[in-house]
Amino acid sequence: MSRSSRPDPALAATLRRMREQRGISREALAARSGVTASALARIELAQTAPGWDTVRRLAHALDLSMVQLSAAVEAHSPRPVR
Repeated sequence: MSRSSRPDPALAATLRRMREQRGISREALAARSGVTASALARIELAQTAPGWDTVRRLAHALDLSMVQLSAAVEAHSPRPVR
C-alpha cells in the first residue's frame, strides 16, 4: 500500500493550531515527538504528507488521542461536493 503523496491542508493547520494553543514551539514538539524540526515545518506548511507513525507520534506529543486529532481535522476539512 502506498502513502498518498498529497499533503492534507486540514491536518497541517490542525497540528499547527493545536501546537500553538498549547504554547509549544515547533522545536519543542519536534523533540517530544522524535520528528525533526524541519520535517515538522514541512508538515505544518502542508508541503509533505506525514506517515501514519509520524501522525501518531505528533498526536501523542500533543497529548491527543488519534480520535481527538481526527475529529479536529474533520471539523476543519472542506466537505466534498456530491
